[in-house]
Amino acid sequence: MLKIENLHVSIEEKPLLKGINLHINAGEVHAIMGPNGSGKSTLSSVIAGKKEYKVTTGIIRFEGEKIIHLSPEERAQRGIFLSFQDPIEIPGVSVTNFIRTSVNSLRKARGLEDMPIHDMLKTIRKKLEIFGMDKNFLSRSLNEGFSGGEKKRNEIFQMAMLNPKLSILDETDSGLDIDALRTVSQGINAFKSKKNAILIITHYYRILKYIVPDFVHVLYRGKMVKSGGKKLALDIEKNGYSWIKPV
Repeated sequence: MLKIENLHVSIEEKPLLKGINLHINAGEVHAIMGPNGSGKSTLSSVIAGKKEYKVTTGIIRFEGEKIIHLSPEERAQRGIFLSFQDPIEIPGVSVTNFIRTSVNSLRKARGLEDMPIHDMLKTIRKKLEIFGMDKNFLSRSLNEGFSGGEKKRNEIFQMAMLNPKLSILDETDSGLDIDALRTVSQGINAFKSKKNAILIITHYYRILKYIVPDFVHVLYRGKMVKSGGKKLALDIEKNGYSWIKPV
């Protein structure tokens, strides 16, 4: 599904990523761990198409198509979703209207008609149940006055409604208490399938107790220095990152 080869990225001529290789297949959950400043959020932003970063070398393919030249909107239309560390507030735009506009925008880009209102509401209600969210949530302005947990649940709710092929979850566990973490993880686990893939960006092991990764990668100073299974995440939880040396 996603294939990254020898990816080098800089911003204002400062190297940030230095030869990243990453292959993600449908049905897989990958986790990228690393200390602050290692390049984790840079990598997620580059995959999603943020233009402030310059790809100097390397290739990103999504379902066989080279996507470096595509805009963030075009990548989203192809099925790439990025959750934000700190979702923005949009006063005056309700959660329902935002979801309806987003879903129908994707459908239009794919040559489909708008989802019928009845089907939209039925799907929304089903997803709300999964995330344990009150229906009154739908009439609130997007992220305005939301707690950290509500913002993160809303992001995963959007993911479930948009049904992307690749979901990049950038520090979704940040700022969540244990109950919110369990609820968000429950929604992610309910969403994952053999037809989609999930890339979790995190500092910590705790979210991986609930969403078990198939592969764990360590990003350190802009390089992928280790890959393994869940045990690698446990080793990092026990020993920190100080024992990891750049290659």
